[in-house]
Amino acid sequence: MELVEATADDLDALVDRWYDLANAMEQYSEMNELAYADVDEVSVDGFRAHLDDEDVTDYLVVQEGETIGFVTLREGHHPSRQHSQYLRIVNLAIDEAHRGRGHGTEVVERVKKLARERGCDHLKVSCEWQNEDARRFYRDTNFQPKQVEYAQPLE
Repeated sequence: MELVEATADDLDALVDRWYDLANAMEQYSEMNELAYADVDEVSVDGFRAHLDDEDVTDYLVVQEGETIGFVTLREGHHPSRQHSQYLRIVNLAIDEAHRGRGHGTEVVERVKKLARERGCDHLKVSCEWQNEDARRFYRDTNFQPKQVEYAQPLE
């Protein structure tokens, strides 16, 4: 398995996979409701902006020449803390047909390596509170609960 940095040629593949992930997240909160009726309405502009942002990188997860998922990473820092440089996993999705085979765990291991190479001292990730599968996955890959994030819609 390898992580291949996405290029402009990969925008449609990223949007397709992001849409599947975002669609699956709708069940966990009304605030996750998508503004798009189907994937064809989603613009590639969001991922195109990632290509120009030095703090964000999208990777395709490739197994034996086949793309089986994607991961989006964002670098950041907390200058006032001992653990100040971090790499955040913004999106991580393995295509449904390839889940349960250790690919997600392998992605996390590769991300750890990337983080160390970039001088980061910790990883961050968040997931939907009600998504027990994601919470279990991150616990199983040695992430520790650190804080709770709250959201409030403004109407």
